[in-house]
Amino acid sequence: MTNEESQILSRCKDGDKTAFRWVVETYQRRAFSLALKMLANEEEAKDVVQEAFIRVWQEFDGYDVQRPFSTWLYTIVSRLCLNRLKRAQIIRSSPLDEQALHRYATDADSHRTLENREWISIVRLLADGLSTKQRLVFTLSQLEGLPSAEVEQITGLSALQVKSNLYVARQAIRKRLKELGYD
Repeated sequence: MTNEESQILSRCKDGDKTAFRWVVETYQRRAFSLALKMLANEEEAKDVVQEAFIRVWQEFDGYDVQRPFSTWLYTIVSRLCLNRLKRAQIIRSSPLDEQALHRYATDADSHRTLENREWISIVRLLADGLSTKQRLVFTLSQLEGLPSAEVEQITGLSALQVKSNLYVARQAIRKRLKELGYD
């Protein structure tokens, strides 16, 4: 964390709304990315991000400026997503989701950026059958690219639990991809 960012976060703790606007603008894409991949629903993801930043503003006193802000934010977003997943019905993949994965897997442009609806389809297809913890660990580790130590902090799981959930998620996804004809 840069000195400037640390100062901005300290100003947020003091109730500075301009500083908080900077925080929202800086971190909203990351928060949305996580929520979208976890929930596989764009509107739900937008709602979670909005709720997360409301909580951040209300609970800024509890934030330790010596720790990475992104970890604290990811923790809030992931808990909100898990709560929604527990309340929601299980989302099952569809043949259209398989088509989205096939289009992406056969696209020659490896630098292609996935659109939200494509991410939703692919995540829904691959996460079909994963538990909420497995989905969270897989999303944070593989899709968001966070190091294991940060995944542990965000989820509150031990290193062994993170590794175990990630292993099971990867195995399930490999199996799912084989079923779909991808070796």
